[in-house]
Amino acid sequence: MLRSGAMSGASARNERRAAMRAFVTLSGSRVCLRAWRDQDRDAFAALNSDARVMEFFPSHLTRVDSDAMVDGIENHFNEHGFGLWALEVAEVAPFIGFAGLSVKTFPAPFTPCVEIGWRLAFAYWGQGYATEAARLALDYGFGTLALAEIVSYTSVTNQRSRALMERLGMRRDPADDFDHPAIPQDHPLRRHVLYRLASDSYVPRY
Repeated sequence: MLRSGAMSGASARNERRAAMRAFVTLSGSRVCLRAWRDQDRDAFAALNSDARVMEFFPSHLTRVDSDAMVDGIENHFNEHGFGLWALEVAEVAPFIGFAGLSVKTFPAPFTPCVEIGWRLAFAYWGQGYATEAARLALDYGFGTLALAEIVSYTSVTNQRSRALMERLGMRRDPADDFDHPAIPQDHPLRRHVLYRLASDSYVPRY
């Protein structure tokens, strides 16, 4: 169990990494969802500062913010036993982003919930990696975790992510659209769409 303030940053990272070694790795025909490594942080910070990748977020992340996000991802794994895995493509790149599942509790009609999410470096868009990785995560969520439902959400204008949600079999009800509480009022990205997928509607792929 991590104790806030009890360890140096390096010691805390070492303990998180030790815990994550016990967590499952998910492998598909091309992609691998695995535990995070310290060497992933540089590439993650680079994609988080890319305006194309962060187009539908309020702002890009600084290096400090990016590293803090990795820390939060690792803490989520320690608490829940699953999370946003680092995404690797064999013989292509050791790290291209993340994909996986996370517990969301911010104030909204559909929370608490488990969300599926992904974020890939721009160079690896359009090659089906996010779809394959997301299906691995869905299989794990429904098959191993026995979740009743998995959701995903994004800005109304993010057509690329919405198309992926639909490829995964997720469906939107306009009545579920919501204003994201973490985005300021009157911001063009505040309005979000919610997509849902129930376990009894999901067809496993792996």
